[in-house]
Amino acid sequence: MSDGNILYADIYRPADVSTGQPAAGPFPVLLAMTPYRKDITIPGIGYDPYFVKRGYIEVVVDVRGTGSSEGSWQFLGQREIQDGVELIHWCAKLPGSTGAVGMMGESYLGINQLLVAEDVGPNSPLKCIVPLVAANDLYRDTAFMGGIPDLEFSLPWLSLRAGLDELPPDSLLQNPGLGLETALQHTSALSGFYLPLLTNIESGGTDAYNGPFWQSRSPDQNLEAIVQNGIPALLVGGWFDLFQRGEILNYVGLQNAWNHLPAEAPMQPNETVTGRYQLIMGPWYHLTMMPTALDPIMLAWYDRWLKNEPTGIDQTNTPLHVYALSQGTWYDAARVPFDGSSPVTYYLSGGRTGTANSLNDGWLLPNPPTSLTGADTLPYTGLSVPLNRATVQWFMGATELVNRAFDLPPSPGTQNDTAFESTGLTYTTPAFSHGVFLAGPIDVTLYAESTRPDAEFVATVEDVAPDGKAYPLTEGALLGSFRAVDTQKSWYVNGKLLMPFHPYTQASESDLTPGHVEEFDIEVFPTFDYVAPGHRIRVTITTSDVPHLIPTLPQSANLVGGVYQIERNSAYASYVNLPIAPADAFSPSPVSWGPGGS
Repeated sequence: MSDGNILYADIYRPADVSTGQPAAGPFPVLLAMTPYRKDITIPGIGYDPYFVKRGYIEVVVDVRGTGSSEGSWQFLGQREIQDGVELIHWCAKLPGSTGAVGMMGESYLGINQLLVAEDVGPNSPLKCIVPLVAANDLYRDTAFMGGIPDLEFSLPWLSLRAGLDELPPDSLLQNPGLGLETALQHTSALSGFYLPLLTNIESGGTDAYNGPFWQSRSPDQNLEAIVQNGIPALLVGGWFDLFQRGEILNYVGLQNAWNHLPAEAPMQPNETVTGRYQLIMGPWYHLTMMPTALDPIMLAWYDRWLKNEPTGIDQTNTPLHVYALSQGTWYDAARVPFDGSSPVTYYLSGGRTGTANSLNDGWLLPNPPTSLTGADTLPYTGLSVPLNRATVQWFMGATELVNRAFDLPPSPGTQNDTAFESTGLTYTTPAFSHGVFLAGPIDVTLYAESTRPDAEFVATVEDVAPDGKAYPLTEGALLGSFRAVDTQKSWYVNGKLLMPFHPYTQASESDLTPGHVEEFDIEVFPTFDYVAPGHRIRVTITTSDVPHLIPTLPQSANLVGGVYQIERNSAYASYVNLPIAPADAFSPSPVSWGPGGS
């Protein structure tokens, strides 16, 4: 690299089948930058022979400070992204290269594709990217939710990364002296990066807030540059992925940038869309999104932009491909907020519906309450029923990956949320007389008071069948001290709040006054569900989501012992804005965009 550090790469070339020798080419190059060791050849994070067999050179590089590469790991830092820019030009000049380069890979490898594509500048050899399950905003998408650390994912992932760093680099065999020096560099990251980061967050330091550390590593800061650089992107995400929120927002941001609109804004009705930026949003967890199942689609994308073949994949007016949960059908759409959908307000109401085994079993009704009184009490527990949808989702779907490997059924909590509801408050609509779609982000607004200086609210949205099973769709959370809303960055549709934006900065943080009613706008991540006739929609409010969300020590000190009163009366009418579309709003896709199942 330009600073003198050496990065190690494995290069895979198409072979002449008659001789077994490398074919003459020339061929385009696909680059993967991995922190998971290039010698681990798993498609998505390493070598995928599918593309090499079809006329591509693949280059898999250990990012700096990992595997065999020198230097210190920077966790998507600016030097690492500059490495990516330099690698693009290096790949373009490899023997047998056409000079056209694409990028590949999922998760971390998907995020660094977006960041590199932002930095390469116009007229780069980088001609397209395919970021699989990649974030938009690292702070909001997975490291924290509602300002509360997501330690269920972060701790295992950082432990995995640290463990890989402690393995001997494969360069140790090629050059023992250099390999030993590299190993010592990697080991220093334990005390120089991992421990300081975790300590800073858990103690409520600067990295517990959405500041420069997270913003500099988040693609949302400059999606416009990808469009300005002329780089098409095929995005892939999952309704139960770690980056469920960000995958939708990456699509919105790129389409908006194409139309010279603010990347962070909701798309406008009838906004023109381009097939240069597409998203496939399936029923997948992070680890159950199998990239090999999408190889033919990705090949059509690479062939179009790297070989200039008329595959037709970019010729579409509906570049958003979404899987309808509870139904199992693929639909093609164009915009988010989804065409045909509009926010419908349902108010938290009293009474017992007879459909939930919760602390209150209340209603969600379309008319605001008229009574001057009405509230539900909910204590902060710091505990919740584990092995629900959130537990599985934020552990990357690892349990479901094992279940599938052994042909076992899905974990019960991912299919029926009634056990999780037992510790919280539920509010349920009447049964729908006709089918509708629940399509997009959701806002849950609570008017509540706490006996402590802070509060934790977790809102889960479920599709309730006539037999009582509550299928969990999506969730959101909010720490009460982060209740401030940036109205300029929030999404409003038809004058109704649909996606609140909380700054999560130290400046925006404000303790609660015990006994004083405050407004809490909870961002619930986007979903796409077909609600069949006879089904209901339910919102469950709990005070914890363990082991997913673990408050920092200062947060816990302000939460312990709290008791909340959630208002549902004419003075303080708590509500949820649900993006509802009629059953005929979407046409089924003629193409299956990937395997189903959730």
